[in-house]
Amino acid sequence: MPSPFPGMDPYLEQPTFWSSFHSRLIVAIADTLAPQLRPHYFIEVETRTYTDTPDGELLVGIPDAVVLAGIAQSKPQPEPAPTTVGQFQPQTVTLPMPTEIKERYLEVREVGSNAVIAVIEVLSPKNKRKGKGRNVYEEKRQAILISSSHLIEIDLLRGDSPMPMQGAVDLAHYHVLVSSAEQRPQATLYAATVCDPLPEFPVPLKTTDEAVLVNLQAIFAGVYERASYDLRIDYSQPLTSPSFSEANKDWIAELLKSA
Repeated sequence: MPSPFPGMDPYLEQPTFWSSFHSRLIVAIADTLAPQLRPHYFIEVETRTYTDTPDGELLVGIPDAVVLAGIAQSKPQPEPAPTTVGQFQPQTVTLPMPTEIKERYLEVREVGSNAVIAVIEVLSPKNKRKGKGRNVYEEKRQAILISSSHLIEIDLLRGDSPMPMQGAVDLAHYHVLVSSAEQRPQATLYAATVCDPLPEFPVPLKTTDEAVLVNLQAIFAGVYERASYDLRIDYSQPLTSPSFSEANKDWIAELLKSA
């Protein structure tokens, strides 16, 4: 059974589902593009790895991250009251340990030269949330933008700040940024709200007439069906943050009622 939403299903943004959805979407995009790229190009799933200290945050819904629970946020402690000598006994505490984070992305490479023609990123919460994960991603993003490789950035998460860009007006819920090396600093931003199908976008190659189209909505629908999300998502439960506007909440409520 398909998702009741015409485009991105916001329930998949929740930590319970995001990690598996992210992994499945990356592979589905690669499998869809592979036959269109032959015989001059191929697509590979690559991995970016770094360590990060959670500092009390719960790392769920992040690809390949360990779920770290029970680590208290650092908060100012009240001054203890006067005590008798020897009242305090040794205690066992838990330290925030560095965690290895693995983030998968796609590279379109040229057969023979192995040159990276295009990089396709599906943003994760760690990429958008302030901290080391965002810093690592933005450094990688800048390196691509000054290279001869194209960048495709897929953002299906409403939370946290979008990646830096100028000139965008009326930002929607979800975005696909296509930055062709020949057109920089200009890029094309494809957008959709929760009410819209996900956009179709091109993947630029070495020459403009070689670009291949990606039907993101069709890929999403296939991932949703193969993962049986219709059997796993409880649509009677309210959506977690970030919250929608009241108008969108009403629209979602009517949509789910009719579904």
